[in-house]
Amino acid sequence: MEHVFFMVVGFLMAVLLGQIIIPRILVISHRKRLFDQPDSRKVHHRPISRLGGVTFFPVILIVMCTIGLLQFYEMENITSSVISESLCLVAGLMLLYMIGVCDDLIGVRYRRKFEVQILAAAFLPFAGLSIQNLGGLFGWYEISPLVGVPLTMLLTVFLINAINLIDGIDGLASGLCMVAITLFGVSFAWHGSWMYALLAFASVGVLVPFFFYNVFGNANRGHKIFMGDTGSLTLGFILSVMVVKYVSVMVQESSRLDGAPVVMAFSVLLVPSLDVCRVVLNRFRRRVHPFKPDKSHIHHKFLNMGFTPRRSMILIQLMAVAFIALTLVLLRIGLLAPVVFMLDILVWTLMNVWFSRIIRRRA
Repeated sequence: MEHVFFMVVGFLMAVLLGQIIIPRILVISHRKRLFDQPDSRKVHHRPISRLGGVTFFPVILIVMCTIGLLQFYEMENITSSVISESLCLVAGLMLLYMIGVCDDLIGVRYRRKFEVQILAAAFLPFAGLSIQNLGGLFGWYEISPLVGVPLTMLLTVFLINAINLIDGIDGLASGLCMVAITLFGVSFAWHGSWMYALLAFASVGVLVPFFFYNVFGNANRGHKIFMGDTGSLTLGFILSVMVVKYVSVMVQESSRLDGAPVVMAFSVLLVPSLDVCRVVLNRFRRRVHPFKPDKSHIHHKFLNMGFTPRRSMILIQLMAVAFIALTLVLLRIGLLAPVVFMLDILVWTLMNVWFSRIIRRRA
């Protein structure tokens, strides 16, 4: 119970710090005219600050350090792996934080951001945090570091960009991340990985006030804010670390050797992951650069079907939760994990075909 108490304290600290810092960032943004200007590709019609993500990493770090000083030695056995994972997490987040701030303020070439993402991803295997076992998914069990290390880095860069690209309408990226991080946090707490549970609840805590300003803030009064690349890069890296850690912990403790932990982790981030795959494949099909911005993401589909941005956000959130619930139920009733994995992809594909037909009918 004592650990749970400190998780709650960490969550409340993050909420309070976020609520204190975000209004100050709004004031600075207006004084210095640091806005995201509207254009034909964007949904908003007024200049809005895109520096909300500047709060994420500092608040999370303050909470982790404060709670760590109070309870760290009792929360986990201090081992070299725990220390190295913590340090590499901070180092990776710092790199992404700096490149994100630069991009939000003055703009950075995508190739440069991609290089920094790869460098940040390299910190995970450097700390010994990599995918070493797929738990029997499609017959794959333990894998060689020659495969596991590149796979971990690829997954990290992929998730960072998936969260970055899904951030297109108010509350969508932050809402999806809150759902995913909360589920990971509960799982880590259940299995006694208190450092990662604290990271999860601190991350959710700082997202709560941001979500309020992002979704319900009045743009005409200057109370609205976006997370920008700083926020999406930070959240993407945190989620990638949690996915790798979750798979490592659950594969070791799972009694089912059919890849269920991997499939469950996939379902939590199914919407942003499959959406970026669909968009990139569609751009290749049209012979367009895969990183060239367009209006083909899932939220654009909902907007083209006639939904408002807020209703689109709610429906996509419900869709993400439905996929998680479906995966969990199918695994619980004994369906093989590879079958569940393919069913998730099939359902997603059919839904997108259905959405496209509705859009064509409206046109």
